[in-house]
Amino acid sequence: MKLLSFKMIPNYFTMSRIVLIFVFVILANIRSDMPGFFIPRVSENVADVCHIIAYIVVILAALTDFFDGFLARKFHLESDFGRLMDPLADKVFVVGTFVTMAEYKMMPGWIIIVVLSREFMVTGLRMLATKKGVVISADKWGKLKTCLQMILLAIGGFSWAFKERIGVDIIEKYWTIWYILLLVMTFITVASGIGYYVKNQKVFEDCE
Repeated sequence: MKLLSFKMIPNYFTMSRIVLIFVFVILANIRSDMPGFFIPRVSENVADVCHIIAYIVVILAALTDFFDGFLARKFHLESDFGRLMDPLADKVFVVGTFVTMAEYKMMPGWIIIVVLSREFMVTGLRMLATKKGVVISADKWGKLKTCLQMILLAIGGFSWAFKERIGVDIIEKYWTIWYILLLVMTFITVASGIGYYVKNQKVFEDCE
């Protein structure tokens, strides 16, 4: 039983990422300016505290993405469940965080559409490759894409959660710089997605 539990640790991290994102979404929807979905309007102080907690929760969720992969590789704990659920958990993470950023007007809707389209198309390619016994690992562009997304989420989340505490909305004040960073992230995201398809043409070129 202990061995089984140890082997499942990476999967526990993966599943916790999904749970944490839903906790984040609930906390992020606690607002003072308007009621959220099934969530009543609260005072500004309560909303601010909830948003700070939400920011901490999403940082923890991002860290689970590192730990599940690290532990699986370090101790050879890869499993079919992990191969299936890890990319799905990543997509839940991206959808939950990016859509929330769009809701709070920190990111244009078209960028959300582009990023999510790329994520699901690459996931589809990986699923097709798996059926053919091919493993598509993240390349340097994919890792750069993930790194840029995490950095922007950290910056945007900090500005959103602590703007009342620091007395300035960093995103609003430096919107031009922020928008340029979003464009760079979007370009890298699209380029990395195209790169996966170019390098793995054999996976789908003989599909009927």
